[in-house]
Amino acid sequence: MYLKTMLTLAVSLCLTGASFANSDAPYTASYQPLVSEDVAIVGATVMPADKHEIANGTVIIRDGKIAAVGADIAIPKGITVINAEGKWVTPGIIDIHSHLGAFSSPSMPSMRNGNEKTEKNTAEVWVEHSVWPQDPGFERVREGGVTTLNILPGSANLFNGRSVVLKNIPAVRVQDMKLPETRYGAKLACGENPINYAAKGKDPFTRMGNMKGFRNAFIDAQAYLDKKQKGKVKTDLELETIAGILTGEITTHIHCYRADEMAMMIALSHEFGFKIGTFHHATEAYKIADLLQQEGIGIATWSDRWGFKMEAYDGAPLNVAALEWAGVHTLIHSDSSILAQRLNVEAAKAMSQAKRGNKPISRQQVLQWITLNPAKTLGIDDRTGSLTTGKSADVVIWSHDPFSIFAKAEKVFIDGAVVVDLNAPHSFTSDFLTGQAISETSHD
Repeated sequence: MYLKTMLTLAVSLCLTGASFANSDAPYTASYQPLVSEDVAIVGATVMPADKHEIANGTVIIRDGKIAAVGADIAIPKGITVINAEGKWVTPGIIDIHSHLGAFSSPSMPSMRNGNEKTEKNTAEVWVEHSVWPQDPGFERVREGGVTTLNILPGSANLFNGRSVVLKNIPAVRVQDMKLPETRYGAKLACGENPINYAAKGKDPFTRMGNMKGFRNAFIDAQAYLDKKQKGKVKTDLELETIAGILTGEITTHIHCYRADEMAMMIALSHEFGFKIGTFHHATEAYKIADLLQQEGIGIATWSDRWGFKMEAYDGAPLNVAALEWAGVHTLIHSDSSILAQRLNVEAAKAMSQAKRGNKPISRQQVLQWITLNPAKTLGIDDRTGSLTTGKSADVVIWSHDPFSIFAKAEKVFIDGAVVVDLNAPHSFTSDFLTGQAISETSHD
C-alpha cells in the first residue's frame, strides 16, 4: 500500500491545479490528497483525542476521510482490513512550531533560510518562499507521526515574517503541501534574539528598544490602513502583514520566554487593539497563567527545556501542567527537526510531571496538546486534529502506547494515504541522508 501511494505521487502532483485557486491570493495552495485506499483498522486501542479511549476499537477510512470510529462497528464488504490488535491509534500529530524546509538538512550555510537578518523588521518576508520540500526532515518527522506542520520563520527580528501551514506529504513544490483556506500567521520575537542576531549596528540594543520598534511599526501600520481605506497608498509588503495583525486577518505567533515580557506584549496588544494568538517557548508562562487564561492566549512550549540562555533560565518542569490546570490553551511544540520526531514522548514527559505534582492530567487532554489544540490554534480543527467522522483521515498506528518511549509509528496516513509503513518491503530514503565523500563537498 505504501509503495503504491509513493508511486502515484507523480500523478497526484500533475493533477494539482487551480481547484483552490483564488486570483486575489498570490502563491495559492494547490494541495491535493494523495491516492488513498479504503481501510478498516480493527482491534486497536483508539484514542480519538476528542473522546475517551476505545478498547478493541475500529477506525474506518473511506475516500480519505474518517467514516466511522468506535467499538462493534460493522466492517463494510470488500474493504481492506488492518489487524491492529495490541496497537494504538491516534490522530496525526500537528507541530505548531517547525522550521523544516527553511532550516533544512543537511545543516549547511546555504540551507539556513529561516532568518532574514538584514533588518530588525522583516514582516514583508513569507517563510513559504524559503521552504524546500525535499528537506529530509519532513520524512523523518513523518516517521514520528507528524502529519501537519506550522512552518515559522526564525526569531532574529522583531517581526520575522509570515508562517505557512503544510500537510506533510512528499512534494516538489511547497504549494503542493500548503493547506488551502488557512489563515496566515505572523511571527514576532521579543527578548534577546532581536537584540543579538539581526542587522547588528542598528537598533534595538535593549528591551526598551524592542518595544519602541514594535510600537513604531504598529503606528505606521495604522496610518497605512487609513490611507489604504482611502485608496491613496501603494502596496507595502511589510505593512500589509502588520496591518493584517491589526485587522485580525493574520494571527500572531510570538517568540517570548520571560513572564514580564509576555505581560508587556499583552499591554502592547491592548494599546493597538489586536489579539495575540500564541506565545511560543514561554518557559516562564506559569508565572502569569491566570493572565494568559483571562486573555485567551495559547502557549506553545516544551515539557522541560530550560537554561540554554539567560531568558530561559527560570523554567520549571511543571510549566505545562500549571498552564493546563489554569485553563490555558496549551500546546507542545518542537522548534527542532529532532524533537519533532518524538513529540508524543515530549507530551508524555509533561504528563508525568503533572502526576508528580499530585494533580494528574487526563491522557485525552495530553493527546490534545499535540493534535486537537494546535488544530484549533491554526483554525483547521474542522478538518483535522481528532478521529472524528468527516474529518481528514490523518491517522497514526503505534506499536505501543504512544506515551511510551518504545512507541513507533508503524503506519501513518495523511488524508487516508499511507505515507509511512515500517513493514513495507521497500522504503524511501533521501539522498541527503546517505552522506557524501568529503572530496565532493569542497566546491563553492
